Amino acid sequence: MKTLLVVGFLALILYNLGAALYYMLTDRGESKRAVNALTRRIALSIALIGLVAIGIATGFIEPHGIGA
Repeated sequence: MKTLLVVGFLALILYNLGAALYYMLTDRGESKRAVNALTRRIALSIALIGLVAIGIATGFIEPHGIGA
């Protein structure tokens, strides 16, 4: 379940990044759709980092060391 949540967040982040690129190419600076898509991407990234930090702090996610 944890993995699906993280993968879902990453998919939404990539979708918003692609949408921003598409809007930048098609709108030619006439609308704020690209800015809104990038803002959503940043908000999703911050939310994902926060959820991972909370998961580690509560013990729901157990990090492992490199080479362990």
